[in-house]
Amino acid sequence: MPLNSSMISVAIARLQNVYQLDYTGVSWIIFSFYIASAIAQPVMGKASDLFGRRKIFLTGLVVAFVASLLAPLSPSFGWLIVFRIVQSIGTSMMVAVGMAIVRIYITEKQATALSVLSIFLSGAAAIGPFIGGVLIHWWDWPAIFFVNIPFVAASFLLAWRTIPKDESPESFARNMSFRKWFDFIDASGILLFTVALVALLVGLLSAKSDGHVSLRNVIVGLIGLVALAAFVRHELKATSPFIPLRTFAKYPAMTWVNVQFMFVNILFYSLFFGLPSYLQMVRHVSEFHTGILMLSLGFCSLAASPLAGRWIDKSGPRPALLVSGMLMTLGSAWIVTLNQTSPVISVCLALAAFGISNGLNNVGMQAALFKSSPKEIIGVASGIFNTSRYLGTILSSLLIGIVIGDKFNAGGFRVLGIILTVIALLLVFMNRRRRESGQLQES
Repeated sequence: MPLNSSMISVAIARLQNVYQLDYTGVSWIIFSFYIASAIAQPVMGKASDLFGRRKIFLTGLVVAFVASLLAPLSPSFGWLIVFRIVQSIGTSMMVAVGMAIVRIYITEKQATALSVLSIFLSGAAAIGPFIGGVLIHWWDWPAIFFVNIPFVAASFLLAWRTIPKDESPESFARNMSFRKWFDFIDASGILLFTVALVALLVGLLSAKSDGHVSLRNVIVGLIGLVALAAFVRHELKATSPFIPLRTFAKYPAMTWVNVQFMFVNILFYSLFFGLPSYLQMVRHVSEFHTGILMLSLGFCSLAASPLAGRWIDKSGPRPALLVSGMLMTLGSAWIVTLNQTSPVISVCLALAAFGISNGLNNVGMQAALFKSSPKEIIGVASGIFNTSRYLGTILSSLLIGIVIGDKFNAGGFRVLGIILTVIALLLVFMNRRRRESGQLQES
């Protein structure tokens, strides 16, 4: 579903007009998808380890098909959010399992294999904003969901023929009751995590929208903090935790990879979602031309991915991640220089820098995860890894909402660029400080 996510970035301004929402309200089309994905990724990783990766992957395609069919028929924005959540669950089944399949069935030159996967993902990102801009320009926003249907159907037929059949599940998996399944996925932990995340988001966004800190906002924020503390305590005691915090302590290299990946996605998605809205709302660029400009992001990522695979197979992930951090610093700093008189085409420099860095990160971070995670927990590790991706995406949208406010403006976008520059410099510093015996476990 990278295609749909990239098209949504161009559709945000249109949805804001259709449903008469401010940016904070319409941003829940992003929040809902990634909150649900952050929850579903570890669950589906567990499910694939237990019940079979092929079954979970194919089921995910069916779920995504149904959501893409029903979302355009939504009678209200609330129903659109519901179908986006369903879509995210289907996507989570595919993403976590796809990484696990690469880890298990490809034992040599994994970075090269990951680069091939990244090419397809980057290809979707490359054409997504353009296709979204064309569809919205000539039809309307529902078309960005309908266009998923042929891709999902073709993917199902291809996966059915190519993914190896699952081994017979263990007897306890076949006989697992509904209650045992709830214990296995840690339903209590999921509930606490969801309450904490949603309450903290609502509290922060409401405070920003109101322009002051009200008692209601403080109470909602406190509920989120209490739920977060209860979640941590519960996870440390649970026999089958939703997010295995003790595993992070046992494998510090894996912890480091996930933290860094979260920061990478804060940077990337702040640009990915923020720049199209800036172009349309501040510079009054049409959806069609915004999509054309966004092509430079995907095409640069597409070109960088195969080169990254060969480089990382030879030298390990650390050099590629260091260069990536430098490129994101360049792109973020360039955003700060933009003003009302800057040529619109000049934004392509920032997009190109982030595109190349994205190609390096797509391969480098996953290669770092494989180096740091034992093979026997790769399903859970892949789920946690993608949870880090979605947490970064959620935080990027939250950052945009807080910095920009309810309506995009040039000054707020410049402040966003300054913040992104600081984060990018932090990533460069962290990569430079890493040693051969450090957390990426390079040999």
